[in-house]
Amino acid sequence: MNSPRSQWIAGIHAVRGALGHGAERVHELLVDRRRQDKRLRSLVERATALGVPVRQVERAELDRLADGATHQGVLARSEAPAARNEQDLDRLLRGLSEPAFLLILDGVTDPHNLGACLRTADAVGVHAVIAPADRSAGLTPVACKVASGAAETVPLVQVKNLARTLKRLQEEHRVFLVGTAGEAKTSLFDADLTGPLGMVMGAEGRGLRRLTREQCDQLVCLPMRGTVESLNVSVATGVCLYEGLRQRSISG
Repeated sequence: MNSPRSQWIAGIHAVRGALGHGAERVHELLVDRRRQDKRLRSLVERATALGVPVRQVERAELDRLADGATHQGVLARSEAPAARNEQDLDRLLRGLSEPAFLLILDGVTDPHNLGACLRTADAVGVHAVIAPADRSAGLTPVACKVASGAAETVPLVQVKNLARTLKRLQEEHRVFLVGTAGEAKTSLFDADLTGPLGMVMGAEGRGLRRLTREQCDQLVCLPMRGTVESLNVSVATGVCLYEGLRQRSISG
């Protein structure tokens, strides 16, 4: 029986990520009985070694369950990773042995963008991604697929009041909040991103909300030399996080 939080993960890369980072939540694998290529056999062997049941089915069954997603001959039925709360965030921050590196997403509603942000956050070593519980994308099957395993490795903390959470980060954990805004006078590359840091990114098309903007310690802009006025939030997030990683790597 499917649980309310079970989801179908589609595609070889996404299923490999689920087996690698959250195999205990994978209930079964469904594979195309007519496909016998090396990559699919490798997944089946990995699942079997981990004790995950494997069923061979017709492609039509995979098509139906994938609901339009590209499955490449394999689906995994998995328990979706659960979002964390403010108490989990406090425990995580108190247990760190290095300066906090956080990503705050202010109202990002597109699950593709959330998944891409989680993937980049994992790549640069972000400790947690923080987002409002309301009017924001959650850990949907689409977000988890785009994240390619990062939904299992980077905690997504959903909070009831983002402005209040930001204030607590500043006062209790000494996190310096750097927000992005197109009209800011300081370039991202001139900001100090080396200490306990929260990189605050605005929603698609709308940017930071007023209360979020006012809570930031500093606002920065990304230099734009061409004709476009802004970048997709997941692309801008990648630029900002990698600049943070660069500076933190230099500072030791």
